[in-house]
Amino acid sequence: MGRVTSIKTAQVDGEEEVGAKASGSQTLLRGLDVIEALIDGPMPLAELSEKLELTRSTTHRLASALVDRRLLSFRPREGYSLGPKLLELGHAASQQMHLPRIARPWLEQLSEQTQDTVHLGVLDGRHALYLDKVAGRRRINIGSRLGERHPIASTGLGKALILDMSEPEWIDFYAPEGVAFDSAARAVWLERMRSYAQKGYAFDLEENEDQIRCVAAPVRSVDGRIVAALSVSSAAQYMSDARMAELTRTVTEAADAISADLGWLPKR
Repeated sequence: MGRVTSIKTAQVDGEEEVGAKASGSQTLLRGLDVIEALIDGPMPLAELSEKLELTRSTTHRLASALVDRRLLSFRPREGYSLGPKLLELGHAASQQMHLPRIARPWLEQLSEQTQDTVHLGVLDGRHALYLDKVAGRRRINIGSRLGERHPIASTGLGKALILDMSEPEWIDFYAPEGVAFDSAARAVWLERMRSYAQKGYAFDLEENEDQIRCVAAPVRSVDGRIVAALSVSSAAQYMSDARMAELTRTVTEAADAISADLGWLPKR
């Protein structure tokens, strides 16, 4: 009888522990919901509870606990807002993030998926600086190297890095003041850049290296700024116009995945 009693007691204790864990998880998730609800700005208690679809008492309890931990701030006339602790956490997270390390799994996956060479690069003055490269499996040699700097105007990766810039800035990258250029060729380049900016990707149509084409897309940081770009490059024989069009989605999805790991969220 004593053994049966002890088994039942253990079962009850186990059920209570599971219930406590479930309740704790729900509270944690609700607390995170409170923080996310305030991303767009301060909010009074009534509006916050309505947005979260929680009672005022529950919302007040959650928000008060977050204020105690400095994850939220409270001002009587404004209501609740994001707190200083989040700035500390954000800074710590940014220090721990290393772009090539974060991007590497996605670069490898993209190269495996396409069988082509993949590059990651950033803007370095008037050039694109290559930070990482994953070689493709085709029997061709893409002669780029880590640390190399390539022109912005003639590379797909370079164009992707400046998609958010103004036309005067584009023109300066195409040909700095005082440098001679073909006005007809620049007009064609500008028309393509306008199209690239609208679509969110860029091409290299054998502009930087003969018989080499690429598809590139920008990588964004948490604030939406373009901080890097990636590209898929291959010989022209493997890069027909049709295949390049097909690759745009694959490449932009990989770039967006890296951006998401950096904290970026697409505009809702």
